[in-house]
Amino acid sequence: MHISAVKSRDTQGARARLRELTGAMTGAAIAYHAPMRPVRLAYQVLYVAATVGFALCGLGLLVLAGSHLLDGAWPGGQATVSARFQSFLEAIGVITIAIASIELSQTVLEEEVLRDAQMSAPTRVRRFLSRFMVVVVVSASVEFLIATFELFHGEPQHMIQAASIGVATAALLIGWGAFIRWNRSAEELEPDSLDKAKAEDRKVEE
Repeated sequence: MHISAVKSRDTQGARARLRELTGAMTGAAIAYHAPMRPVRLAYQVLYVAATVGFALCGLGLLVLAGSHLLDGAWPGGQATVSARFQSFLEAIGVITIAIASIELSQTVLEEEVLRDAQMSAPTRVRRFLSRFMVVVVVSASVEFLIATFELFHGEPQHMIQAASIGVATAALLIGWGAFIRWNRSAEELEPDSLDKAKAEDRKVEE
């Protein structure tokens, strides 16, 4: 009986010390993160402003692309076929940049505002960079095609400049693929991060 009472008191004492230690750790964590709340809020405001800025830039570029389309498709006038073709090519380039700006706006909104993603996780890094690289590679590819058409019909001696855009785009694509492949080993060390990212995706979609 005496031994049981002693063990019971020891267990209760250990639990009490554990609760005190847990409370102290929680208090320390709160005290550590409390000064950072205004900073995080300020960054959230900046991210929202960047999101709105990207969206407004995309909208303005779409309006500009519409003016190029009107210049190329407007009946009548003294515009030659070559000039109309040039207007359509410029409209394609401007629309591509507008889509890139709108996609960047959506990426910042979803990753930095809605999810408040932490870039320390390898899955987060891959997802964020992948969304950004898709925009860059596709935009650069379209610009490469536009430059090729323009220089081929106007100044073929400058085709080397268009080729340099294609080479740079290919290098970006290769580097992106290498990063994704090498990043898999880091993601395998943190399998929970992928599940957490998927859960956040479902939450955002809802």
